[in-house]
Amino acid sequence: MRIDLPKDYIAYFKEAGVIEGFTEGMPGYVALWNPDEIEAGNRDLQVATYAPGFLGFGTDGGGELLAFDESGAVFMLPMIGMEPQYASKIADSWREIARRITPQA
Repeated sequence: MRIDLPKDYIAYFKEAGVIEGFTEGMPGYVALWNPDEIEAGNRDLQVATYAPGFLGFGTDGGGELLAFDESGAVFMLPMIGMEPQYASKIADSWREIARRITPQA
């Protein structure tokens, strides 16, 4: 199954250019991957193998992967012990997460 990157995520990068920042609420902090780096990041972490049905797009700056599912909802997945059953939904869409980000000065 191929999961496409939401267009809102790509537009956010083009407009805001924010790559890291704190968030209000979950996940607390985001370190986002440039859209051009997402395929390599997922390959390196073997997301398709360990968490099929998800597309990683960044981290919380710690041990959690930020990922989209096929509906575009946003989840946190542990990078150690990465399995779909441990996915924790934190937003229904990228827009919801984008509104929470406070860019680094």
